[in-house]
Amino acid sequence: MANFYINPNNVVHELPKNNQPKFFMFGVPSYTNLGDQAISLAERKYIEAEFPDYQYIEIVEEDDDAAIPVVKQCITKQDIVAFTGGGNMGNLYLNHERARRKVFSTFTDNLTISFPQSIHFEDNEAGLYEQKLSQEAYQKNPNLVLVARDAQSYHRMQTTFNNKVIFTPDMVLYMQYKKFPKLKRQGSLFVLRRDAEKVVKDKVIQNMKALLRAYQPIEFTDTVLDTVKTITPDTREKLFRKELSLFSGQKLIITDRWHAMVFSVLTGTPCLLMGNSYGKGKHAYFDWLEYINWVSYTDEEDTERIKQQINAVMEAKTHAYDLIPDFKQLHDLIAHNR
Repeated sequence: MANFYINPNNVVHELPKNNQPKFFMFGVPSYTNLGDQAISLAERKYIEAEFPDYQYIEIVEEDDDAAIPVVKQCITKQDIVAFTGGGNMGNLYLNHERARRKVFSTFTDNLTISFPQSIHFEDNEAGLYEQKLSQEAYQKNPNLVLVARDAQSYHRMQTTFNNKVIFTPDMVLYMQYKKFPKLKRQGSLFVLRRDAEKVVKDKVIQNMKALLRAYQPIEFTDTVLDTVKTITPDTREKLFRKELSLFSGQKLIITDRWHAMVFSVLTGTPCLLMGNSYGKGKHAYFDWLEYINWVSYTDEEDTERIKQQINAVMEAKTHAYDLIPDFKQLHDLIAHNR
């Protein structure tokens, strides 16, 4: 299937002219967070594999406004509108939330899907104000279905909105690289946030670094790349595979990034996940990954207890896992649209 995506310079030219049902995915990121890029890649692979009769069309986030009137002009009843998943529903990342509101309140006659998200509106005046605006926008669309990727978000979506809510894993967990090339593992890699969601104390990191002196080299990185300025639907898979290759060469991953843990699952790399500001990684771990032996979650600050958890994931054997059945609610939702 061709990879069509819309941009404002040749938006009409990019639209495929055929009678296939279309699947329009709005909000596709161009920024360099590989977690969000992996989500968009997985979303595309999911639709292409499970629903090959649909023509999948991606709309990069900065082109949402330009694409809305074009899609509105050509959309038919058989088509589906969606907004990409992630961890940005709420008032912490308002550019994404505002774009979601526009899409949801525009395409009210078509099945509209908010792909698996975590939600967080702050419990203050600003958060409650933005929540009210989202409630008003979402309520305009009787065909909107929200997909939560963790139980905490599922319950929050249910109590915040009147729309239908379903529950699936993060889309990246649809991809299973069981046969990813085995590299010689060495050292440990800290994959740590540098944004407003960071809550892990520097002292804890330094103590963990001292614990891992035996696992040299010790390196620090983030899943947000600073080697490129933008990522397109044409370049993201190569960059994603390069990131998986990096993870595959490590003896251990220490991270507060949910998708760094997911990449560790995909590559069979021992990993210890720590918290972020509102618990999206913690809750998703206990919902979907707690049974996978080579990854674990910790809120500990005690060095000895952290050492015990590190030893446990490093001694664990990889084993088969299959999260595909957990996407059944999403699969049924799309299948019943025809």
